[in-house]
Amino acid sequence: MEQTAKQLMLGNKAVARGLYEAGVCFISSYPGTPSTEITEEAAKYDEIYCEWAPNEKVAMECAFGACLAGRRSFCAQKHVGLNVAADPLYTMSYTGVNAGMVIGVADDAGMHSSQNEQDSRHHAIASKVPMLEPSDSAEALEFTKIAYELSEKYDTPVLLKMCTRVAHSQSIVEPGPRTVPDKPYEKNIGKYVMMPGNAKKRHPIVEERTRLLTEYAETTPLNRVELGGTEIGIITASTSYQYVKEVFGDSVSILKLGMANPLPVRLVRDFAQKVQKLVVVEELDPIIENHVRSLGIEVSGKDILPMIGEFSQKLIAKAFGKSTPETYSIEDQVPARPPVMCAGCPHRGLFYTLKKNKCTVLGDIGCYTLGAVPPLGAIEMTLCMGASIGALHGFNKVRGAESEGHTVAVIGDSTFMHSGMTGLANIAYNQSNSTVIIVDNSITGMTGHQQNPTTGYNIKGDPAGKIDLEKLCHAMGIERVRVVDPYDLAECDKVLKEELAAAEPSVIISRRPCALLKYVKHNPPLKVNTDKCIGCKSCMRIGCPAISIKNGKAHVDNTLCVGCNVCSQLCSFGAFESTGKEA
Repeated sequence: MEQTAKQLMLGNKAVARGLYEAGVCFISSYPGTPSTEITEEAAKYDEIYCEWAPNEKVAMECAFGACLAGRRSFCAQKHVGLNVAADPLYTMSYTGVNAGMVIGVADDAGMHSSQNEQDSRHHAIASKVPMLEPSDSAEALEFTKIAYELSEKYDTPVLLKMCTRVAHSQSIVEPGPRTVPDKPYEKNIGKYVMMPGNAKKRHPIVEERTRLLTEYAETTPLNRVELGGTEIGIITASTSYQYVKEVFGDSVSILKLGMANPLPVRLVRDFAQKVQKLVVVEELDPIIENHVRSLGIEVSGKDILPMIGEFSQKLIAKAFGKSTPETYSIEDQVPARPPVMCAGCPHRGLFYTLKKNKCTVLGDIGCYTLGAVPPLGAIEMTLCMGASIGALHGFNKVRGAESEGHTVAVIGDSTFMHSGMTGLANIAYNQSNSTVIIVDNSITGMTGHQQNPTTGYNIKGDPAGKIDLEKLCHAMGIERVRVVDPYDLAECDKVLKEELAAAEPSVIISRRPCALLKYVKHNPPLKVNTDKCIGCKSCMRIGCPAISIKNGKAHVDNTLCVGCNVCSQLCSFGAFESTGKEA
C-alpha cells in the first residue's frame, strides 16, 4: 500500500498514513467522533496491528506497553476520551517512553457529536506533554511523523491534536515510504516504576524536558511566521489558520503555531514587535492569548471572538469589521428536523415501554440517547460514559422506595463494556435496589458500527473473543438477569414491571441487532389499510420516521420501513398490514 502519488486525503486518513510511514507497529483505540477514522484507516495496513479496546484508558495503557517493548505505538480518542485516559497520560509524562508513542485526540468545537466542548490543550499543559496541532491533511501526515521523532528525542509521549474540521476535511498530501525503527527493551525500575521515591526523581526530568521543548518551539518549522501587512499581526493555529488565510490573504502578518504546547516566548515577542496590533485567533479557550498576555504583550482575542462554538470565515471577518459576501436564505419556514432513532431501531420499543410506565430513566452515551427526544422523551439524564449506572445507584440510595419501583438506568452494550461494569459492581456490592437495562444492539452504533468485546469480532471483522453479558452480570453478583426482545412490547412491559417490583438488583438485556447492520434481514415493509385506520395517531407515539399522517390517515414510507411491527402493536384496529414483499 505504498501509493506515493499525490492525492486528496481526509485529515484522519492522513494521520493513519503518517502512522504507517513512521513505522508504527501497534495501535489501540476506542472509537469516538471525530477521531474514529484514524484507527479504521490504519487497520487497512497489514503492517500495523490495530484493535478496538474496551475504553480509552485501556487503549493508552496497551499502547504504552507496546512502546515499552520497543515498537512505535499509537492510541486515538476524542476529547472526552482523553479524560478517561488521563490517569496513565499524566504518569507517562514522568516515565517517558522507549520507542516513540503518540496519542491522537480530536476536539469537537461546536459539539457536533459530543456532550461538551472542552479544549484538549489543557491536558497537554497540565500533563506537561508536548502537543502538535496540524491545520490540514498534509500537516496531519507530516506532524504525525515529526511527533515520533520528538517522542524519542525528548523521551516523552506526544499529543497530536485534531479537530472536527481538520479530521473530516480533505486536502492534498504526498505519501512517502515506510521505515520501521526498532529499540530493544531494557529493564529500568527507576524510570518505569512510579512509586513515590522514583517519581520524585523523575519530576525534575519532566521540568527540564519542558525547558528544552520550549527552546525547540522557538526555532522549529512547526511554528512559522508569514509576513504580510504589518498593521495587524495574527497568531493562530489549526483550522483557524485556514480561515484567517481565506479572510485576509497576505494583507496581515501571521504567526502560525503548529506546536500547541509548550508555546514559544522569543518567537512571540519578536513577532509582536513587527506589527502594530496583535490579535490571537483560536477556537475555544484563550490559551495562546493568555500565554501572550503573560509575556506582558498587549493582545486582543476573546474580546472580539467567542469562546463558544466553531469559527468560520464569516465569523472572523465580522469580528475584524470586514465586509462579507452576500448570502442567500430561504424565506419559507423550514420545519425543524431533530435527529431521531432510525426506522426499526431496536431501542424504540423499549423507550416506548419506559415512557408508558412513567419511568425515570437515567441514560448514557450512545445513539440510544435519542430516547430523550420527543415524542418518546424518556431519558432524563445523560452525563458521560457509564454514568447512568452509578447515578442510578446514588439516586435510589437517597430516594429509597420512593424511586426504586420506577427508576432505571439505560446503557448500551459497548458503553457497558467501556465503563458500566464498575457501576454495576457497585450496585451488587453496596446493594441498591436498582434495575439496569443494557440495550444490546450487537455493535457500537453511534460512531459508525465498530465492533466491541460483546460482538465476537475484531476491528477487521475476524472472529474474536466474545463476552457473554448474561454470564458477566451473574458473575458480578446480579442474580436477576432477564433478556427481552424490544420489538415485543408486551414482553418488554411484563419484564420491566416484574424487575421493578423485585426487592433486589436486576439487569434487563434488551437484545436485537441494529437495524442498519448489513447482515440483518428485515421483514417486508408494512402498509396501512386506510379503511381500518381511523386517524387516531396512536402509531405516532413511537416517533418512527417511516410513519406519517396523510389525509388524516397513517401512512408508511416503504423505503424506510423494515417491518419491525412495533407500530402494529399500538394499533387497536389492525390497520397495519404486511406488503408481503421486500422494500
